[in-house]
Formats: sequence, C-alpha cells, structure tokens
Amino acid sequence: MKMKLTEEVWKEGNVYVSYCPELDVASCGETVDQARRNLQEAILINLEETKKMGTLDKYLEEAGFHQEQDEILSVRKELVGFRPIEIAV
Repeated sequence: MKMKLTEEVWKEGNVYVSYCPELDVASCGETVDQARRNLQEAILINLEETKKMGTLDKYLEEAGFHQEQDEILSVRKELVGFRPIEIAV
C-alpha cells in the first residue's frame, strides 16, 4: 500500500519539527533531514501498531483517506501551496 501524505517542517528554537496533518503525527530532529526521517519512522510505527490492533482501516477512514488507482491512498484535499504572508491591521 502506498499513501500520499503532507509533510510540514518548521524550526522551533534549535529543533526542526516535522508534522503530517492527515494522520496528526509529529516528530523532530536536529536537522531538517533528521526530522523528516523521524516523521516517516513515526508514521510507519503508528500504521503498524494500528494494523496489529485491527483498527487500521477505521483509523484511515476517520482520517479521510480513500483508495485511488494502483492502491494509492490519499485524502480528498491536497496541499498545493504554503507561504508566509503579512497583513497590516
């Protein structure tokens, strides 16, 4: 099974935080690459554990996933842009 997920990465102090909003899973690291690797590991562990408990299908359904062609799971919305903006109030 393959999944299409979003990864957000930001810096908090001296640590990089990576977050997957579709699954509400986060991790961190001392570098961007480490934070990304740690997030992937956290996602895989989360999916493996829900599969072991027999709740994987329900978990993915509640997160809004549906199956596309070639057994790729994705959510109904897709992030197409992300940028900081400033607004004068």
